[in-house]
Amino acid sequence: MGTIWKAAGDFLILIINGLYSITHSYGLAIIILTLVIRVLLYPLSHKQMTSMQKMQKLQPRLKVLQEKYKDDKETLNKEIMRLYKENNVNPAAGCLPLLVQLPILILLFRVLMNLNLQGATFLGISLEGSVISTLAAAIGAPAGKIGIGTLLSAIMANPAGLANVNMYLGNLILLLVIAFLTWYQQQLSGTSNPQMQFMNWFMPAFLAFICLSLPGGVLLYWGVSSLVGVAQQWYVKHRTEVEMQEKPVLYKEKPGSKKD
Repeated sequence: MGTIWKAAGDFLILIINGLYSITHSYGLAIIILTLVIRVLLYPLSHKQMTSMQKMQKLQPRLKVLQEKYKDDKETLNKEIMRLYKENNVNPAAGCLPLLVQLPILILLFRVLMNLNLQGATFLGISLEGSVISTLAAAIGAPAGKIGIGTLLSAIMANPAGLANVNMYLGNLILLLVIAFLTWYQQQLSGTSNPQMQFMNWFMPAFLAFICLSLPGGVLLYWGVSSLVGVAQQWYVKHRTEVEMQEKPVLYKEKPGSKKD
């Protein structure tokens, strides 16, 4: 497995360097690579988003079943699966694109952590530095690994260093854009479940926390990928808007009925 992982990393470096030789910009190389990956994943992501819209459409019918069979969990599960089958819905379809893209994100993270970008920037974004490391550099904190607690202490000791906005603003804005796009994607999914409403706010905040220490190159990939995902999700939602307004039947064939 280690050999395969290394070979995949070397191949990704080859692609990035090849794109760089054409564009003379590591930022543009990462953006082009992101778009290529999104195109390759389009069939999976389209299936995911279509499944999400169908799941949303079936929510009223699911509530009917949950109320009807609230004391019979086994029958409830059977009828829910029957409802999914009747409407060609696969609840697991929403996880597949994420499972496919996650190894790519991890691989890109490893590559950019070890790839010598020679201090490259793109639109004010340090492709090698993270939000934490660029903030640390701005306030004159010691080089090397630095945690959030150490960073906050350094800011308290030298708040005037925050005036060096050109050193960290690009990475910080990109992180905030990613958090916003994550929030907006969840809003497009549109759910009235109180628990999911909580997750709509928690996940962007949690994601922003994770992104604090990621290199700008990874954030650029993530941000562009999220932007394309939002556009695609809006398109799918728009295409199915009329269908979503139609009241779905609970079953095409009532439970217990037999065809003539």
